[in-house]
Amino acid sequence: METKAPRQRIGRAERERQILEAAAAVFAERGYQNASMDSVAERVGVTKPVLYTHFGSKEGLLLACITQARARLLEVTAAAAAAADGPQDMLRHGTKAFFDFLDAQRPAWALLCSETAISAATCSALEEIRRQQTDLIAGLLAAQAPDADPQRLIGWANVIVGACERLAMWRSREPQITSEQAVEYLMDLVWTGISAAPPMHGEERRPGGCRCGHNVLR
Repeated sequence: METKAPRQRIGRAERERQILEAAAAVFAERGYQNASMDSVAERVGVTKPVLYTHFGSKEGLLLACITQARARLLEVTAAAAAAADGPQDMLRHGTKAFFDFLDAQRPAWALLCSETAISAATCSALEEIRRQQTDLIAGLLAAQAPDADPQRLIGWANVIVGACERLAMWRSREPQITSEQAVEYLMDLVWTGISAAPPMHGEERRPGGCRCGHNVLR
């Protein structure tokens, strides 16, 4: 009589990874309201109670998906910026990594651009991603120009994040626009403005401004 091989147990971390991957795909395909825990469980190959054990609710599962996408986005953009040579390359490589991430992680992008938030917690989670990327960019700019006005750098970072998000939404409707093209469009406008920022000299220096006599980032 043939005996079946014992079913291999999967660790909690691996099981959660599988669930999040399946859930992100289901949410992206069907939208949050039309996605069901049954459909996620079926895709993973587990029972619905397993999902509730790990994430508590459908909204808890969505929030976990957003949190995972946030962590991955920070990882790829920070790594690309860190490998750049100078502030211009930093901006170019970081934004290219952002667009490439969205291309490779379509379900994650569907979550990140979802403005049909179902709760205050979801709104907060999505806004936290914007804040995360803004803080990253402002910190990288500050490292390149430590004497620059911090408020100005934060303002630039918000402009960059907003521009990237709108370009990404445009690309989702116009798939023929490549990530390279999107980066160039952003650089045309944003980097031209940053590199032309007025110098701040001696006594005319604003609080926190640059004493160097050169443009803030060059």
